Amino acid sequence: MIENGRTAVRTEDVWKIFEHDGMAVEAVRGVTVRIDPGEFVVLAGPSGSGKTTLLNLFGGLHRPSRGRVWVDEQDISDLSEHDLSRLRLMRIGFVFQAYNLLPILTALENAEFSLLLRGVPADERERRVRALFEKIGIANLDDRRPSKLSGGQQQRVAVARAVVGEPALVLADEPTANLDSAASGALLDVMTQLNEELGTTFVFATHDQELMARAKRIVRLVDGAIASDQRQ
Repeated sequence: MIENGRTAVRTEDVWKIFEHDGMAVEAVRGVTVRIDPGEFVVLAGPSGSGKTTLLNLFGGLHRPSRGRVWVDEQDISDLSEHDLSRLRLMRIGFVFQAYNLLPILTALENAEFSLLLRGVPADERERRVRALFEKIGIANLDDRRPSKLSGGQQQRVAVARAVVGEPALVLADEPTANLDSAASGALLDVMTQLNEELGTTFVFATHDQELMARAKRIVRLVDGAIASDQRQ
């Protein structure tokens, strides 16, 4: 789905090379890819294939060793940390494998944190989060801190935090990990609804077969390079 020729994310000959024990490790190798607004894309591949690294390059969490990355036609490869932080706050939602919830905040406070940073009024923040918690089955957990939540419950709070602000782009690393089939389905329903009704672009790194079945496009990585790119 292309809007006036714009892209949600695109890369040109992107490489990411890490140093490990004095050796160069090529985590992403020469990836050129275009993801248009409104797509629902899975990055698939075995562990170590470069899925998470590429996802982090899309979000400006890693800088490319070579090549360029654009988000909404803005070249982010050389942006300052301040400008990258602003871009992520306003336009990108993240779901991390490690959840990254703030331990001193309740579930509701964690989920509304990006809205707080954007200056959304308190009553509106609470209304949005409570409605989303109801949809994904954690409405009774809003006052619990992360230490009192299971891994699956923390994952759902993390997903709520990523999507509650209705960002243009959501980058999710194994968003259904640690969830049973019912909870996973509820989360995927919410993300599918955002994709279809608001045109939110989703890019997932995952092994989840249900998520892959719902994807409109699967980009398979092997050894840091694109092995196939199929729409379905």
